[in-house]
Amino acid sequence: MKETKTLELKESVSNTFLKTVSAYANFGTGTILFGVRDDGQAVGLPDPQRSCLDIENRINDSISPKPDYSLRIDNSTKVVTLIVQEGPFKPYLYKSKAYRRSDTATVEVDQMELKRLILEGSNRSFEELPYPGKQDLTFKTLERELQSAVQLQTLTQDTLRTLGLLTGRGAFNNAGALLADRNEFNGIDIIRFGDTENEILERETCIKKSLLLQFADAMAIYRRNYQLEKVEGARRIRQELIPETAYREALANALVHRMWDIPANVQISMYTDRIEIVSPGGLPSGISETEYLQGSFSRLRNPVLSNVFFRLHIIEMFGTGIRRIRQAYAGSYPEPAFPVYENSLKVILPVCRSMPDMDETERKVYDLLRYERALSSSALSQASGIHRATLLRVVKRMVDRHIVQVTGRGRGTRYSLCGRS
Repeated sequence: MKETKTLELKESVSNTFLKTVSAYANFGTGTILFGVRDDGQAVGLPDPQRSCLDIENRINDSISPKPDYSLRIDNSTKVVTLIVQEGPFKPYLYKSKAYRRSDTATVEVDQMELKRLILEGSNRSFEELPYPGKQDLTFKTLERELQSAVQLQTLTQDTLRTLGLLTGRGAFNNAGALLADRNEFNGIDIIRFGDTENEILERETCIKKSLLLQFADAMAIYRRNYQLEKVEGARRIRQELIPETAYREALANALVHRMWDIPANVQISMYTDRIEIVSPGGLPSGISETEYLQGSFSRLRNPVLSNVFFRLHIIEMFGTGIRRIRQAYAGSYPEPAFPVYENSLKVILPVCRSMPDMDETERKVYDLLRYERALSSSALSQASGIHRATLLRVVKRMVDRHIVQVTGRGRGTRYSLCGRS
C-alpha cells in the first residue's frame, strides 16, 4: 500500500491530517488511514474508539464549514479509516487557508485557485463575473452567426440577456466579452511545422477578438492544410487527411471548456502527421479521467459559452465530444489520443491511414490497447490469453510495423498504440 493523491497514511493522530481533510473536501473525495506507517504496514492505534472521537473533534473544531465525512474501525488491525467527501460549500478552510493535493503532498492553494473555490461554492463561474474592461462592446459577429443559425433578425439587449451575457445589473459579464467583437482576453496560438519543430511554416495568434472569429480562423487554417481536392473523372472529391468533424469538435471543446481566468492561449500545433490541441486547465472538479475519456459524464465549466455554441450548432450535445472524435476515426489508424494533465488537456488528432493488415493475435493485442493507455507484457498476456513468449514476438512485429510503441525499461516496460502519449 502506498500513498496516492486520494489516499494518505498516518501512523498516529495529530493535526497534520487536517490540511488533507481540507484538500479532499475542496477538490475530490479521499481517504486517510490512521494506524498505517508510510511504508504501508498497518500497526494499528492503541485505542481506536478514543482515536475516532479525537479525529471527529479535531475536524469539527478546525475545518470550516464542517465537511461531510465518515469513520470506520477495522477491529482486526485497529486501523481507523476516515473518508472525506468532496463538498458543495467550498472553500473548506483550515486555519483560514484552503488546501489541495499535489500527487502525495498537501499544499496550500494559490489566490487564483481560492477564487475558483469561492465561485464554485456560490454556484457561479468565472464567465458569469462582470467583465472588468470597457463596456462599449459590439456583437456583429455573434449577430451574424445567430441570423444564420436560428434566423434571428436583430440582436437586442433582451437577446443578450437570454443568452446569459449580462449580469443582473445589466453589465456585460466575461462570457459576453468573450463573444464580443473585441475584448482583452487571450485566445489561440497556431503553429504549423515542417518536417521538424525547427521548421516553422506558419504562425498565427488569434487574441482579443470574438471566440467565434477565433474558431473560424482556426478552421480556415485547418482546411487549407489538411483538406485536399482530388479529381476523379468529372468529379472533384474532397479528401480529409484529418477528419474535419474531429478537429472541429476538439477545437470547440478547447475554447468552450478551458479555464478563461488563466492568461494563456489554446495551443494548436500542426505537424505533417498530426494536430495537437492543448487547452489551459485540467479536468473540471467532479470529473474523473475515466469519465472524461469514456465521454460518459459532462460537467460544464462554462455553461453560458457552451449554450451559445450549442445554439449555433458548433457543438452537437454536451458531453459527446470525445465519442464524436472517436467515431470520426472509425476504421482509421492510428487512433486519436486524449492525454490528461493536472493543468491542461491535450487532444492528438493523427493523419488518417488505412487500418494495417493484422492476423488474429495481432488484432487481439490491438483491440486490448485501444481501450488502455499502456499495458505491460504480463497484463497483455493475461488479458489476451496468449502465452507470454508468443505475445512478445507478436508485439515486436507490431512495433517494427509502427502499430505499437514501447516506453520504459525492464519491469517498467509498457506497450501502447502508436500516437498515444
